[in-house]
Amino acid sequence: MIDGIQVIPLRRFEDERGWFMEVRRESWLPKRTAQTNLSFSRRGVIRGLHYHERGQDDLFVCLEGTARVVVLDRESGETFCADIGDRNPVAVYIPGHLAHGFEALTDLVFCYHVTAEYDPADPDEHGVPWDDPRIKHLWSTSSPTLSERDASVAASS
Repeated sequence: MIDGIQVIPLRRFEDERGWFMEVRRESWLPKRTAQTNLSFSRRGVIRGLHYHERGQDDLFVCLEGTARVVVLDRESGETFCADIGDRNPVAVYIPGHLAHGFEALTDLVFCYHVTAEYDPADPDEHGVPWDDPRIKHLWSTSSPTLSERDASVAASS
């Protein structure tokens, strides 16, 4: 596994009312989180790959559905890939210097806790194309739905 990535098992407590699960404890993490983001993605969407030069780390949790998390160490070329969510309730901690993203294998609700607040005046967002040859084979789709920003990263490389 790539140095710095942590896979944290999550326990789900179920009864006739539904279920309960802790998704983050600061004591689990090497750095404190500063912001929490929530996204909904339709099946076939890829978000990323992104990395942060100033050190924002991410804690990924798929709250509903299934996501494929893909991480690339841009220097060594080493990769990490895990399907997380309904059948594999884990959180994945990713140091921000690693390029990271996820694919919606189903419609999903995705939560990411980050260690730095987003600054729209000076964003620390950089990209690696989703179809970089080092990771292209890890996705389940060859024609993802991308944001304009992620599509422009792919087009410019």
